[in-house]
Amino acid sequence: MSYHILVVDDEVVTRTMVSGYFENQGYKVSQAADGKGLHNIIKEHHVDVVLLDINLPGADGLMLTRELRSQSDVGIILVTSRTDAIDRIVGLEMGADDYVTKPIELRELLVRVKNLLWRISRSHKVANVESLRKEDDKIMTFSGWTFDINRRALTNSTDAVKLTKAEYEMLVAFTANPNRVLSRERILNLISHRVDAPNDRTVDVLVRRLRNKIEVDPKKPQVFITVHGEGYMFAGI
Repeated sequence: MSYHILVVDDEVVTRTMVSGYFENQGYKVSQAADGKGLHNIIKEHHVDVVLLDINLPGADGLMLTRELRSQSDVGIILVTSRTDAIDRIVGLEMGADDYVTKPIELRELLVRVKNLLWRISRSHKVANVESLRKEDDKIMTFSGWTFDINRRALTNSTDAVKLTKAEYEMLVAFTANPNRVLSRERILNLISHRVDAPNDRTVDVLVRRLRNKIEVDPKKPQVFITVHGEGYMFAGI
């Protein structure tokens, strides 16, 4: 997937340097020199992250941050000078997600953009899972199984499997994060409000129980994969 980055800076050299770097990294990039240009691009295109200089002519980056946040959940990373400590704080209070300081270290900026995109993606998935529970016809399929989230029903062509509340919550968490390694701590955060006195051992026990119910051969799991030293990955979808 090619994410769309919007670079807003009135300094042509900085704007061109940052844009060229992200284009070389495979991103779609647009440029604007001020708030008017920013709004024109936002109206015409979907933008994932705005790299927004605070010191702009006309409406400055702080005003634009407040306007953007009131209208959308687009990612916003402020670009500030090292003397803008108060502005950084105000910018974050107005809804910016992160900030970098000038002179810009491009590799650091890339990491911050990637982390922000991951957080946005994760929050959307969580929101989607919550909304799916409200849809009577929402059904997940994986590895020959059908998982009706709203009805808490897990079936294959011949069997219906009964899930405990904790097993159900864990399966919801895994199916919302396919092919992504989840640490035990992250899994606990997703299910612990449903489980009495949870701990790392709780995760291992629940994974083993799901394997016994779902895997063709629980001793050679193909759906719930152990990633040694990191956690578990759901590979069913």
